[in-house]
This record gives sequence, C-alpha cells and structure tokens, in this order.
Amino acid sequence: MALTSNKTELSADDFLEKWDLLGSGGFGCVYKARHKLWSFDVAIKRLHDGVGTEKALYEEASHMDEASSEFVVRVYGFFKEGNAMRKGIVMEFMRGGSIQSLQKDLSGPPPSALAFRLAHQVALAINFLHLKGLMHQDLKPSNVLLNDDLNAKLADFGLSRVSTSTFNNKDKMTGEIGGSYKYMPPEAFEVSYKPVRAFDIYSYGILLWSIVTGEEPYPGKDYSLVELKIPKGDRPQDICQKEVEGLKELVGLMKSCWVNEPSERPAAKECCKVTESLFSRHETGISDAVHYVKKRLDSQTNNQHSNTPVAFSCPFQPPGRLFSTVYGSWATNCSYFLQ
Repeated sequence: MALTSNKTELSADDFLEKWDLLGSGGFGCVYKARHKLWSFDVAIKRLHDGVGTEKALYEEASHMDEASSEFVVRVYGFFKEGNAMRKGIVMEFMRGGSIQSLQKDLSGPPPSALAFRLAHQVALAINFLHLKGLMHQDLKPSNVLLNDDLNAKLADFGLSRVSTSTFNNKDKMTGEIGGSYKYMPPEAFEVSYKPVRAFDIYSYGILLWSIVTGEEPYPGKDYSLVELKIPKGDRPQDICQKEVEGLKELVGLMKSCWVNEPSERPAAKECCKVTESLFSRHETGISDAVHYVKKRLDSQTNNQHSNTPVAFSCPFQPPGRLFSTVYGSWATNCSYFLQ
C-alpha cells in the first residue's frame, strides 16, 4: 500500500507547533507537537541526517497503515521541514507512554488486571499483523505504547518485514535480524536466518515475562553473552508465582512461546485464545486497576513538580482487603508482591 496516494504531507512550518522532544536513539528522534488546524497533539518520528532513507521511512509508515487497527498506532501522514528534504512520520500521540515507562514509573509490574489486559491486547495486535502477512520483529516494552486509559498499541515498525511464511518475495526480505537482541529468538543469531512469524511469538514470550515481572531480561548482559546463551536454552529467571488467578496459565503460555524450536511455538491466534480467557477472569477489576495506576502516576508527577524526592522500595500498598483482590500483582522477588 502506498501512503503517498492517501496520506497528507504536512509542512512542519505551516501546521505543527509546540515541539517537545520525547526521546532519541540511533535512528533519530521522536517529538510531540501540536497540529494547528486539528487542535490536538501528534507524535513525529524524524530520522537523523544520513540515517536510513526516505524510502525506508515510507515503507515503515505503509506497514503501519496496512496494519491499521485499534491495537496499532495510527499514521496521519508525513511532514517536511521547510525547504529541506528531511521527512518524518506524523502519528497518533500516546499520552500513556509505553510499557517500559510504566514499569519505570511504578518501580515494578502493573496490577494484575492491567497486566492481563496488556498481554491480551499485544496478542491481538500480533495476530492481526500475521493475518496481514506482516511481522513486527521488534516487540519489546518500549515499542508497546499506551493511551490515556492504558490500552496498548504497537509502534515502531522500522524493522517490519513481509512474512516469508505467507509470501515468498525475496525482494521484500533482506535477511536482516532486527530487534532488540534480548527479545530475539535463538535462530535469529544465525547469519543465514530469514525471519518468519515465529520470531514475533518468541519476542512475545519474553515480553510477557517483562510485563509480569516489571523488569528487563538479562540485566547487564551484553550482546555476545546473550548470543551465546540463548541458543543453548537460557531464558530469563523463573517467576516466583503468587496466588494470582491465571498466572500459572500465563507463565505456561510464556514458556511455550520461547521454546528453541520455532515450529513448536504457538500461533498468534492460539495466544489470543489463552489471553482472552485469562483476561476475562480479571476484566471486572480493570477500571479500578487503571484508576489506581493513573492516580499513582499523577501523584508522582505532582511530587516531582514540588521537588519532593520519592523513592519506592516496593509498589505502594493501600490498606484494606480490597487491594489484595483487585490489585494483586507479582514479581520475581517474593518479598516484592503486593499483598
């Protein structure tokens, strides 16, 4: 799908104002800006000079547009800066940050109801992509963005490729092994590897571990060590399981997703069936869980503005039995559980 025919090209000078830097990396920068005519905020992904190509940027936007759904960040169009040739993608601005930023702000995992919903929404997004013949290839907490109500949407399709398990188009396949190395499957460390859908399923398994624990896998381990250990079967440390309904089944799904043999991993549709069943058991608690998280994040923001230092050795624990029912959570350290 060519976006040039149905997406708007916006001049940064004419339509976008109040630019704020959200983050930067090797590829470029992501900004928040206000669209003057639309009267709402948007996000802009802009490449550094000399990094990537305009064609690659359009391909990424095309993949995002083709995968358009309630679980993929929406693309509005493109922009150019004055008379310069530098281009960017104008996308939906996700006010809730990402799973990664949420973990950092909470100093750990989210409440169980929210964790089960995140797991299900990401599974739905992966399944939708795979049905379109696409793969994401860079699933990790920083690429799962959250809206105001902490619903998840996938972003950063810079590494997306047409799936070889659906199409055999060598022109579309470059043989690149994209994605954060801590979330890459063992077969992806092979030089001749060409990604298939099972790549995303493995990454999803590691992502589930991160959602449940609130941690980054293999902390402090560099690429060379991970490359050596993962093909030998090493995985993130075991989860200390608390009496949270459905946690055992979620851990089972997680482990089935990260098995060494790609053909033995479940399809995305199978993952959806499991996560839908698990989330249904916690759905009545989602409103309270979201309210609790947003209230806590607002409290932290207010404390930062007042220059009051705040340190959490473990997640805040409000009094009363209601918390143990609605906000049950987990972590790899048993002493870290919310009671």
